[in-house]
Formats: sequence, structure tokens, C-alpha cells
Amino acid sequence: MNLDYVPLLRVMRELHSIPRGQPPDFNGKRRFNQYLRTIFDYNRKVVKLPLLLAMNPMGKDHVTALLDAYLAMDGDGIGARAAADASARLADVPGDFKVGLVVVDDLMGGGSNRYDCEFFFRFGPNQLRGGSTPPKPSRWIKEFWLAGVLWSSEAATKRTVREAILTAAHRQAYLHRHGPARTLRDLLAQEGQVMALSGCSGPTLDAEDIAYTREALIPYLDAEDMRTCMECLFGDEPGRTLGFTPRGLSPWAGLALALHDAHLRPVTQPTGIK
Repeated sequence: MNLDYVPLLRVMRELHSIPRGQPPDFNGKRRFNQYLRTIFDYNRKVVKLPLLLAMNPMGKDHVTALLDAYLAMDGDGIGARAAADASARLADVPGDFKVGLVVVDDLMGGGSNRYDCEFFFRFGPNQLRGGSTPPKPSRWIKEFWLAGVLWSSEAATKRTVREAILTAAHRQAYLHRHGPARTLRDLLAQEGQVMALSGCSGPTLDAEDIAYTREALIPYLDAEDMRTCMECLFGDEPGRTLGFTPRGLSPWAGLALALHDAHLRPVTQPTGIK
């Protein structure tokens, strides 16, 4: 796997340097118009920076502060080194990919529900383009991109940056080796291995909750519908934000079980994060 890291934190921060303004016209939508010019090449009719489609172009001060925190720790440098590590570790996986970091505003982003977005990034359209061969560029996007997702509701840390890049790379490698996940059982297997190989520290549950979650998910392991899978993966509290059925599960229950079980298997663990 050849990963070409594209630094995007400074690009997002420069957009935030343009005042949002006030409704209804937001000062002529200066920031939004610059956002569109940044993403699209209108002459060539292509999307230059498709990852930025996931950012909130009118993000408020909390996103600006988060971007400043990531820039202060050289987040793009950390991301570039993680991409280089992943490229070396996954040299047997074919394909050339652009990869970068994008801040998704799940805290105050209006329509950006964290769990709906989380499911999309873990199992969405990119997965449909996975399989045994590298994906092909589309008419509008000339390269294939992997997204290192940073959430506006989470603090800026070096670990967060590294995990964002490594999970994106290992997820693509998993799809190459195993094909797209279809059932809840498949989703759990995929994300457990991806998180374990990326050195993720969570989510976690205590031993009693792990045993309870394992038993509770048994009737749904062959489920293929998105709603059931989301209820089981994310738990009751996240599910309530989408109007889903409570199943007596802790937050992130299914993903915590997946990571726990992946640690019991003989997977190759990455070196520790400093």
C-alpha cells in the first residue's frame, strides 16, 4: 500500500481565519465560497480535496481552537509519520492512496450526528469499493482517498492523530483481504482487527459488561440492516440520538467487544505510541 499523506490541518485553519459573519448572509458567505474554491477545481471539473467535504465549513470557535491545538503539536507531521509506518507495514496490499486528516464537527455541527457519521466512515461507500483489487478513481475524484477522522467533540492528542491514520489504512487492507462486511458478525470482526492492529486504546468495557454484551448480541450476529447493526455497535445512548431501540447496551458496546475479542487473537500489534 502506497500512502501519500496530504497535510490538511493548515488548509482547514486558513478557512477558519475568514470570519463566519452573522446570518442571514454571513457577510456574503466569504468563508463558504472560499471553502468551495478550496475543494473544487471548476476548470477541470474535479474534486481536489474530497476529504474536506466532511468538515463543517461554518464551524465555530471550538473547531478553530481544536485546529490550533493539532497544529501546535504538529498534527500533520504525526499523521505523515503514521502514514509512512502504515505503508511499510502494509507493503503487500496493492494500491496508491491519498490520505489526510479531517475534523468532523460532531459537537456543534448541526446535521453531523456522530454515530451516523461514524458508521459511514467505518462501513460506508468506501467499503463498497473495497474487495480483492484496488479501487478505481471516479469521474469526479481522480485519486482514491482514505480519511483520518478527528472529531470536534474529542481533545487533540498525538494518539488520536495516529489512530485516525492507522485505522484508515488497516481498514482498507482488511477490505482487500476479506472483502466488504455484510453482517453484524462481519462488522465486528473487521473493526476489532482494524482497531487492534492500529493500537487503539478503546472503547473498553469491564469483564462483566463484556460477557453481557456478548450474550446480548448473539441473536443479531447475522443481521444485515443498518439500524440493527448501529444499535448493537454503538449501544443505547448513541442510539437514542437517532431514535433507535434501546437494547440494554453500554455506549460503544459492540465495538468494545470487538476490540476485546481481537486482542485475544494472534494479531500483530504495532509498536507503542510515544
